[in-house]
Amino acid sequence: MIYYEVVCISCRKIFRVYEGTQKYKQFKENRKGKYTCEQCSHNIRLEAIKNFFNKY
Repeated sequence: MIYYEVVCISCRKIFRVYEGTQKYKQFKENRKGKYTCEQCSHNIRLEAIKNFFNKY
C-alpha cells in the first residue's frame, strides 16, 4: 500500500496518509498544506461543537 508520512501541525507527530483516502488526495494536490492527524482532527472538531453550543 502506498502512503506518505506527514507531520501534524497540532501535535507535531508524524502520521501516515494512505492511498485512497481524502487526506491522501489533498496531500497529492498540495504538499505544502497544513494537515492534522486523526486524533487532533477529532479534538478540534469536538471543541468547535462545544463552542457552538455554548454560544446558543
